[in-house]
Amino acid sequence: MTTYCCSQCKLTYPSKGLPHQCPRCGGTFTLAEFSFPQVGIALSKSPGIWRYQSAFGLSENSPITYLGEGNTPLIIRNISGVRLAFKLENLNPSCSFKDRGTAVLTSILLMRGIKEVVEDSSGNAGASLAMYSAAFGIRSNIFVPAIASGPKLNQMKASGANVISVTGPRENAHQAALKYVAETGFPYASHALLPFGLAGIATICLEIYEQLEELPGTIVAPVGHGSLFWGIQLGLQALQQQRDVHQEVKMVGVQPARCAPLVALWKGLPFEGNTQPEGCTQPSLAEGTQILAPVHGEKILKSLQRGKDELVSIEEEDILPAFYSLANMGFYVEPTSALVWAAYQKFGSHWPEPIVLILTGSGLKFHPIS
Repeated sequence: MTTYCCSQCKLTYPSKGLPHQCPRCGGTFTLAEFSFPQVGIALSKSPGIWRYQSAFGLSENSPITYLGEGNTPLIIRNISGVRLAFKLENLNPSCSFKDRGTAVLTSILLMRGIKEVVEDSSGNAGASLAMYSAAFGIRSNIFVPAIASGPKLNQMKASGANVISVTGPRENAHQAALKYVAETGFPYASHALLPFGLAGIATICLEIYEQLEELPGTIVAPVGHGSLFWGIQLGLQALQQQRDVHQEVKMVGVQPARCAPLVALWKGLPFEGNTQPEGCTQPSLAEGTQILAPVHGEKILKSLQRGKDELVSIEEEDILPAFYSLANMGFYVEPTSALVWAAYQKFGSHWPEPIVLILTGSGLKFHPIS
């Protein structure tokens, strides 16, 4: 059974509309229960993530909004005697992992007759929503920070999205989107605040399990709002419970040092951004992770185990070398993705194998410095 409810008062997600906050207590909705199809039950014959459609908590007549998301390659390399596996989420339709969640959300939008939505994004989530919305007849309004990558903006505009640039830190785009929602009444199709995308993202974990034919020893992923990291954790929990697999998997979350609130909290250190109203003031090449207050941060911190899991930060000067190093290995990904390779190089000498690195977005979304 897969269910969505308020994380505070446990109200089941309403059957109409698209509220991004609980109408009863103002809390955030979450994926409360999640389960994959049981062993021995045939998977759907649909492609990509839709093989696991029964895990999404959708009604039986929900449309399949498939554009090619899911079933991404897992490339296994033996590097200096270490078994590494690179999960190529950059090969999803809009070139990022966000498509897994957007596809599920788009099915919800169609079922509920929603024709226009609002979102804020530093790039990948907005590009994904713009593309899926356009493909299925929904108009999108995307608020972006002025420092957002040009290629990502081009993706949104090419899909016909109404793109609104907002000056200042990333949080300003979020506040501008909320104001627009209040003024227009259009639903806020937030990739961070709506719970539906988590079920789509959790399929990454099941794919890894099927491709490796075992659970990995370590999974490494960037952390912004935490939807990728938390979605993988939910998928991992479901696998371990339903497949009766008791192997522990080390989870490693990575943030840029210029904006690493969860790393600071994990280590018991002060996070300067918490006391500065403007938030993370220094831009990072890993723009997809520049989130001052991660929506899923509290759940992630509570779920991680001291002595097994890790949250680490990467200095800015180490991001671009990791970007070029991955490119030389055949993986052309954006700097946010390069965080995981930098983290492995710096901290991964004793991580359990096989080590899975989640490559979240394409290098085609980034203008490298020549």
